[in-house]
Amino acid sequence: MITADELNRATLSRQLLLKREPLTVQDGIRRVVALQAQHPASPYVALWNRLAVFAPGELDAAFTERTVVKATLMRITLHTVHGEDYRDFREAMQPTLYGSRLGHRFAATGLTPADGEELVPELLAFADRPRTSAERQAWVEERLGAEKAAGAWWGLKAYAPLHHAATRAPWSFGVRPSFVAAEAGPPPTGRAVRPEALRALLLRYLAGFGPASVADMAQFSMVQRAPVRAALRALEGTVEALQGPDGGTLFDLPGAPRPAADTPAPPRLLAMWDSVLLAYADRSRVIPPAYRPLVIRNNGDVLPTLLVDGRVAGVWRQVDGAIEATAFHPLSSGTWDGLATEARSLLALLTGRETKVYSRHHYWWAKLPEAEVRLLA
Repeated sequence: MITADELNRATLSRQLLLKREPLTVQDGIRRVVALQAQHPASPYVALWNRLAVFAPGELDAAFTERTVVKATLMRITLHTVHGEDYRDFREAMQPTLYGSRLGHRFAATGLTPADGEELVPELLAFADRPRTSAERQAWVEERLGAEKAAGAWWGLKAYAPLHHAATRAPWSFGVRPSFVAAEAGPPPTGRAVRPEALRALLLRYLAGFGPASVADMAQFSMVQRAPVRAALRALEGTVEALQGPDGGTLFDLPGAPRPAADTPAPPRLLAMWDSVLLAYADRSRVIPPAYRPLVIRNNGDVLPTLLVDGRVAGVWRQVDGAIEATAFHPLSSGTWDGLATEARSLLALLTGRETKVYSRHHYWWAKLPEAEVRLLA
């Protein structure tokens, strides 16, 4: 059996949040599996939290060279993953992407899923080099007409195996993305999942986020539970079962790190949409249930959070050349000192990149309850 505190420490260990590790950008991303990338800054802040020495220019270069890629993957959201993981992850997502992005909204244009799949090879040939929004709009309109173009592109840009192409914006990607074809072989078709790809995704997930339940794995990937269970049966002997804190079954890799419950967990300033907050059906391993609606808002925004003793304790934002920290419960003076040290390091990362990171999401702060607020310079 594994306790709730042991589960928390195992998660932090896998996610490099117990200690910053001396890894390259590429190796760091392989270790943590996938970084949420809805906001261009978030992969940078996530790696700053996890690597002993993080030079943002190294991530810029990795995006440019496509050793690290940004694409629509798990949960049909933007993720940053190692280039070598992309194909398995994308193929594991095939049924979900097919049903969602070639589904009713795509059909509302008068097109069928077969029409969409017929367009994909031609789209990939067109995107053999980075294509801007204007170029792709012209391409879609030329084939389908202006009336169908917007709805068709909404489906195709997520369904087709496309990467976001790096630009020179502060965080490698701008507001209006460019796209380039993934170098991943023939595109998958239909609703079937390649079993080997799903098994590869689950093994990588357990390495980076385990121990975890079937529900957790389904939540992370947005793959239905039945295929997850089938993949786990096929992995019998490769994964092991544990009893979780609530008596349910968790799965993990034999020999994977599971530190003691009292292992120190240093304070961290997590990125907006940090993956560790979203990778589970049961998010109480990192987010106290009372705080979940405060940090995961009703429109899907996940605020930048304070991580204290391994769990969410508040939120932060950048204001007036400082980091403003809002704590949902009293913190010790030593904890505030640790957060201030983190804030100085974070401001050094942000300097020269963006002076008001995440600022368009600051309206949520007016909806927070009364709490202790400090400026950490």
